[in-house]
Amino acid sequence: MHALIVIDVQNDFCPGGALAVSGGDEIVAPINDLMGEFDAVVLTQDWHPAGHSSFASSHTGKAPLEMIDMPYGPQVLWPDHCVQGSEGAEFHAGLQVNRADLIIRKGFRPEIDSYSAFFENDQTTPTGLEGYLRSRGITDLTMVGLATDFCVNFSAVDAAQLGFDVTVREDLCRAIDIDGSLAAARDGMIKAGAKIL
Repeated sequence: MHALIVIDVQNDFCPGGALAVSGGDEIVAPINDLMGEFDAVVLTQDWHPAGHSSFASSHTGKAPLEMIDMPYGPQVLWPDHCVQGSEGAEFHAGLQVNRADLIIRKGFRPEIDSYSAFFENDQTTPTGLEGYLRSRGITDLTMVGLATDFCVNFSAVDAAQLGFDVTVREDLCRAIDIDGSLAAARDGMIKAGAKIL
């Protein structure tokens, strides 16, 4: 059984959004075209409460893309984005959301960020996705979405370490690429055992 995992194709990560990824909207139509080829389709959705601890605006004197130390480790501070119930948190209007078997929301705990579809950034708090996939008998995952070097990367590494057969369709992802983060992410995914196409 093979699932398509569509990571964070939301308005705030597309052009015009609060944390826009260049070309983020270019992948929507080809992702839709791919959905019918899989036994299951899972969408992830960044879903932050206002004032989330990963927002630069929550830390006096800090700017977006600065790093801070959180109790669970280093954390990039982001512009406010994907705030629960906001237009920015909605899926891109062109994405065929009704094709999804499951939507996993992540990053909803105010004190901890969550890049991965499987674990929050403490690397121990599960989202529940692993259990869902195993109960469906799904062993193979193809990942697409935004952004290659953050949420796709963390999801792919975690999935590979959990024993899933993971493929990342890099042509259906787009990256932020902060200070070489894309090259580091690509290297990390390959080392974890994910295949990059």
